[in-house]
Amino acid sequence: MWCDSCLLLFPLRGGAIAWSAVIALYSIAGAIFLFKDGDIFFFVYPEWQIYGGISMAIGACAVISMMALSNRSYIWTRVSKFLWPFIIVIAAIRAIIIIVELLRGKDNITWECDNGGQLWSSTNSTMDASTAGTVPSSFCTPGFTSLLTAFIIALLADIVFQIYMFFMMWRFEKRLEHYSHMKGPFNGGYYN
Repeated sequence: MWCDSCLLLFPLRGGAIAWSAVIALYSIAGAIFLFKDGDIFFFVYPEWQIYGGISMAIGACAVISMMALSNRSYIWTRVSKFLWPFIIVIAAIRAIIIIVELLRGKDNITWECDNGGQLWSSTNSTMDASTAGTVPSSFCTPGFTSLLTAFIIALLADIVFQIYMFFMMWRFEKRLEHYSHMKGPFNGGYYN
């Protein structure tokens, strides 16, 4: 049996466009945060840039999905549906690595908060405190466990959002395929 609204929380096309816009906005905002302030939480040089790059890739896939949905493009819908599983797997691996690295850097993050927000580095004794960056006090106030919990919840919600976006792209592709076989009032009448 064909179900046109199974598991859909929103209207298919409009809801999927809004969903992909939300994913694009928070992914790109998260990437900018990681590029700018990722060294607060991650202590191996290119690590935060890799995480930010993955967030940008998620945002780009969401933008491709948004354009495919807004144009009702079968080709771009298939491209988007092809990209989402790879993005989801990479995002899941990234989430696991981020959680492990945050747990590994717990002592360094605590040191940063205990030392007036000075960024931790292996050369703290030789660094000039005036040239080093500082940790915003809003990150130190709630404590590490609250911060870790917020990161874990945000990463898991991100993966759930991406899986649902993949479902909506799959559903939209099936709707395009289903209705492309139907004929209008010309060439033999309705739905012959």
